[in-house]
Amino acid sequence: MSWQFDTSHSLVQFAVRHMMLSKVRGQFETFNGTIDLDENNPTDATVEVQIETASINTRDPKRDGHLRSPDFFDSEKFPYMTFKSTKVERVDENHARLSGDLTIRDVTQPVTLAVEYTGTAKSPWGTVSLGFTGETRINRKDWGLTWNQGLETGGVLVGDEIDIIIELELVNVPETQTA
Repeated sequence: MSWQFDTSHSLVQFAVRHMMLSKVRGQFETFNGTIDLDENNPTDATVEVQIETASINTRDPKRDGHLRSPDFFDSEKFPYMTFKSTKVERVDENHARLSGDLTIRDVTQPVTLAVEYTGTAKSPWGTVSLGFTGETRINRKDWGLTWNQGLETGGVLVGDEIDIIIELELVNVPETQTA
């Protein structure tokens, strides 16, 4: 069964150390994806996600412009980052490890997300939704995102490790729409 992202009830967020002191948090405003899921055999699920790099929002327009530049995402040349699943390992009734290939700036690296199934609900309008939370940590340098600036007091301006946090609400796609 195919499920689509309900993007008005979903988030793709990240956090990274700034000046080795605090974490800057941001999100991508524009993304979409589908999940093909057999609820009787969830380890056969496939996940595909596309995120628009220019939709980055850290609540600082100057920083967002820099993140869209060739120093980071180079959004004009690489408008999307993608994730395609390769394996689902069930941990227990509500938890799994979702492995796949994350592509940023035409560099593809494997990642694994810890995923929690948060439930199923039927809306007042008759649609059925599923909820999931996924988290992982990546090193941005593995994707060629190496720009940085040293600090006078030691350390660097931008941390290498990026925490990725995803909150997804999925909506069932009727078979007549997928045919």
